[in-house]
Amino acid sequence: MVQVRPMRADARRNYERVVKVAVEAFAEHGEGASLDDIAKRAGVGSGTLYRHFPTRQALLEAAYLDRVEAIAARADELAAELPPGEALAEWLYELGAGMVQMRGLKALLGPAVTEGGPTASTACGDSVKRAAGRLVRAAQEEGTLRRDVEPIELLRLAHGVATASELADGEGRHLRRYLTLLTEGLGAGRR
Repeated sequence: MVQVRPMRADARRNYERVVKVAVEAFAEHGEGASLDDIAKRAGVGSGTLYRHFPTRQALLEAAYLDRVEAIAARADELAAELPPGEALAEWLYELGAGMVQMRGLKALLGPAVTEGGPTASTACGDSVKRAAGRLVRAAQEEGTLRRDVEPIELLRLAHGVATASELADGEGRHLRRYLTLLTEGLGAGRR
């Protein structure tokens, strides 16, 4: 077994500073924010940034991990408060709203809804997929969601709905309507 050495204190501070600045930069400029600018704003060299985050996707993952885990945790909270079909619909809305409001989140979750690609399995993607799986199974058992719907399919559709909602007005104001059309269209009575 390979032992991983803990980060030195200065390396940990650099890591945390880069992540904090990346969150701000992605909020301002989306997933295309300049990595060199992020390094400069964090007060580190580009080499330090790339040592911690060898790809843009790795930096996006670190920047949004806490937020994505909170969105995934909401699945269980909603499941405890609402009937399964309603919990699924509300969670999809919150996930979609997050993708619209947090610039860069949609780009982070995009590869997570592909199958078999090199970035298909990430901490953020896996967290969202597990949450979707729990909600989908419950809605299917309740009879409010078609039995042939796979969680990954629903995540792909939600990703597309978030994109469509942004295209409609640039702010995602149509998100709830589009998700209602989606979830009602996938109801158990339809085939």
